[in-house]
Amino acid sequence: MIASTTNATTAVGMDEGRPFVVGVGGTLRADSSTERALRHCLTAVERQGGRTALFCGAALDLPMYNPYDASRTPGATELVDALRRADAVVIASPGYHGGISGMVKNALDYIEDLRGDPTVYLDNKPWGCITCAFGWQAAVGTLGQLRAIGHALRAWPTPLGVAINSAEPIWGPDGALTDDTVGAQLEVLATQVLTFAPTGGVRA
Repeated sequence: MIASTTNATTAVGMDEGRPFVVGVGGTLRADSSTERALRHCLTAVERQGGRTALFCGAALDLPMYNPYDASRTPGATELVDALRRADAVVIASPGYHGGISGMVKNALDYIEDLRGDPTVYLDNKPWGCITCAFGWQAAVGTLGQLRAIGHALRAWPTPLGVAINSAEPIWGPDGALTDDTVGAQLEVLATQVLTFAPTGGVRA
């Protein structure tokens, strides 16, 4: 089972009573370690009763965000709409040169389109963070950056953030997660995102 990749409109219509969690992240390489970790977390969200939408890989290959140009590609519109309707968000970024990737940061910049909404940015929404890097320094440093971005967007970073050292044997030959500690952490992250999500599911 993998996390749903339905668009926001479809997901919202499925069941208004279940929290809607949007996952954003990964790299342009399909099935990267970061994308795998994000999918694993969203699968845990679904298993625990939430609904999900996933934006990764090519879905994040968006034009550079321009606040002075109101035109948006269909992909950007879909992302912003999903984030607008989300009860909670999980962000996953690789650690590139010690920090968040440009692709993930650009996707998050589109949240500026929510500045005039009744719920400004991601106000009071849970914000789960996952980072992957070939070494602990970049993984942990990037995690701190994601948490700071969440605060700037008025979201609530969950108590647990998951930093993954991809230099260690985390994944099996078939791409399955083999590290029990990382698996447990991603399960806890899913639980915390759902626990802190607003009661009653999707916001208007």
